[in-house]
Amino acid sequence: MEIGISKKELQALVREAYERFKDETGGKNADYIPYLAQIDSSLFGIAVCLPDGETITVGNCDYSFGIESVSKVMTAILVLKQYGADTLLYMIGADATGMPFNSIMAILLEKNHPSTPLVNAGAISAVSMVQPIGNSEEKWKAITENIAELCGSECKLIEELYRSESVSNHNNRAIAWLLKSYNRIYDDPTLSLDLYTRQCSLGVNARQLAVCAATIANNGVNPCTGKRVFDEAHAPRVVAMLSAVGFYEHTGDWMFTSGLPAKSGVGGGIMGVLPGGFGIAAFSPPLDESGNSVKAQKALQYIMNRIGAGVYSNRRVTVTQDVAAE
Repeated sequence: MEIGISKKELQALVREAYERFKDETGGKNADYIPYLAQIDSSLFGIAVCLPDGETITVGNCDYSFGIESVSKVMTAILVLKQYGADTLLYMIGADATGMPFNSIMAILLEKNHPSTPLVNAGAISAVSMVQPIGNSEEKWKAITENIAELCGSECKLIEELYRSESVSNHNNRAIAWLLKSYNRIYDDPTLSLDLYTRQCSLGVNARQLAVCAATIANNGVNPCTGKRVFDEAHAPRVVAMLSAVGFYEHTGDWMFTSGLPAKSGVGGGIMGVLPGGFGIAAFSPPLDESGNSVKAQKALQYIMNRIGAGVYSNRRVTVTQDVAAE
């Protein structure tokens, strides 16, 4: 079954979601990273990137915030490009842990396995796999160029956030060295942790995340640049990982209520992928207890439920051409 929605209708729905939740007061900024604690909690934006590259935006969609854990998706794609799906599955895995994103216990319970590139342990392991091994500068270039290709534009490092994360990442240091003891980190642990921290400290906006999501929804072709960023065969793998663990221990609840494979970050961003449909993102700093943006969650759930489609539905969404994007 196909659901047709015009650009005008979708634009109105995005605006409706923005107005409905802009005054939501739940949650609080991440306070364990000093830089994030000081971000204006009233910031809020929603962006949708369509298959033709046109973008619908409402609110603070050009504000650059910390990409944080959403970057894990991009580096997972890079590892898929460099090694292939079988190697990623063997060296890291694709299982949900059912535990918080920074869990050390999950590593122990998974019998020394990082589980998935979308939690901290697996993401640090993924960064360590990025080629060329042992060359921090070239690895960083590969990571940032890949993210720029996915987002359609460059994402710049937020130096203050990087410094703030570097002095407060004690738990991640423990994870990196625990992985080393199990031979599940594939480059120098200190180098890998630093690159992971830098990666999470990149600045991104909601518009860029929507473009990245649309690139995944479009089977690896960036709809804005027209460039193939990754092989079509990797797209279902990425969507599978998002569906399994994009919201950590609450992914099941999220998928049940939204049907939208998505990845959250403690910077307040959420990036959602509707395969064959569109990419969507929302940003608002206050988080729930699991580190997911309160406003962004509600806005994206509202939009998906109003459209009546999701990854588990047999309804395919087609957006018709009838109005210029905002």
